[in-house]
Amino acid sequence: MPNRNKISLFEGVDRIAICCYFLLVLVGFINITSASYNDELEVLSFSQNYIKQIVWTGAAFCVGLFILLLDSRFYHMYAYYAYAGGILMLIAVLLFGREVNGAKAWFEFGAVRIQPVEFAKIATALAVARLMSNYSFSIKKPSHLFHVGFIILLPLAIIILQNDTGSGVVLCSFIFVLYREGLNKWICIPMIMVATLFICSFLFTPLILLLMLLVIFTVSNAMMIGEWKKHLIFATSLCFMALLLYGSSQLFMGGALSGYASLVIAIIAGIVVAAIYAIRKNIAAIFLSLSLFVGSMLFVPTADMIFESILKPHQRERILSFLGIVSDPSGADYNVNQSKIAIGSGGLFGKGFMEGTQIKYNFVPEKHTDFIFCTVGEEWGFIGAIVVLALLCTLILRLMHMGERQQEPFSRIYSYCVSAILLFHVLVNVGMTIGLMPVMGIPLPFLSYGG
Repeated sequence: MPNRNKISLFEGVDRIAICCYFLLVLVGFINITSASYNDELEVLSFSQNYIKQIVWTGAAFCVGLFILLLDSRFYHMYAYYAYAGGILMLIAVLLFGREVNGAKAWFEFGAVRIQPVEFAKIATALAVARLMSNYSFSIKKPSHLFHVGFIILLPLAIIILQNDTGSGVVLCSFIFVLYREGLNKWICIPMIMVATLFICSFLFTPLILLLMLLVIFTVSNAMMIGEWKKHLIFATSLCFMALLLYGSSQLFMGGALSGYASLVIAIIAGIVVAAIYAIRKNIAAIFLSLSLFVGSMLFVPTADMIFESILKPHQRERILSFLGIVSDPSGADYNVNQSKIAIGSGGLFGKGFMEGTQIKYNFVPEKHTDFIFCTVGEEWGFIGAIVVLALLCTLILRLMHMGERQQEPFSRIYSYCVSAILLFHVLVNVGMTIGLMPVMGIPLPFLSYGG
């Protein structure tokens, strides 16, 4: 970040990062032109998306120059004010914004649309950097970690209310920043468990899921504490107890207990025994595992409710399609199928500028925004796609490098926040165009129209 003692406006600016940025913007302009050119309009008409992109690029360049004129302490001083402004903008667009494709996330001024969430991402990054750069801040203190979580989750909740979940999920990328600053690695386990259980709940029955949990936690405890033989005997005993309960229920109680209920009862008894053992042996690590296990058990029956009540119909369709549970070539699968056809047909060197048939004949929806990578793949081929990805990776790595060079924690943390946002955008956008990620409304930075 700039400081007041600079001799030159551009002193300290990373030239490699700037070159990558301008090259990406140029590639984006070329592909937006190819994907959205309308021969019924004048070449220089403002209704052409590539003309709008030039205007937005020029505005971004002016903003960049203005930022270079400011002292780095300005961002530190006004970080919370920027965050408050971002929150107010999100609330305002939720109340008065224009709804596009089911998401109420845009302000519309004539032919111009502005999406406040993009400003909110940067404002949130500034607020996180400001909080974590305080001298008294310690990421190991639960109260301080709670404050960081609140700053991140508040805009996320508002964005979800806008029905723009894809943009909101980007804020979850800040978890990488927290790990860079010393967050305990074991804290990621609950998040991984929840995500894994949520996905597995569509693929397996509750009984199978519970058995999987038992195996996972048995192995993980054995790895942390040792004593593999005792853990295996304990897990086997629980399964044997569940079988006895189920068999007794079938013989004497008319099948009152299902297999799942029998296993739950056996595991609850096992949890009590394990807790007593941990207290007597003073083994605190067991309580962490037990807490995670109990939380996972409680989450399994609620996964279906979360899926049906919180997620929108199109989001449910995309998840089920991604998991291969449903197949709808003309519906939920259409975008991804056409995207893969476009990228695959590009071959090694591509079909050339404005020669992509999938793009030209509108087989790929949103080909100038969320699916701009399809245009790159079809018209510039494997080589072009690799060049674009190399530029994006280089830019992100340079931002991380700049963060490591900063003497102040605020600048370092902010650099990593921006890097995390860009990395998440790239991974999700490219992943969804080639079928490795569910479809989310996330643009490819610097290449997508308005991105």
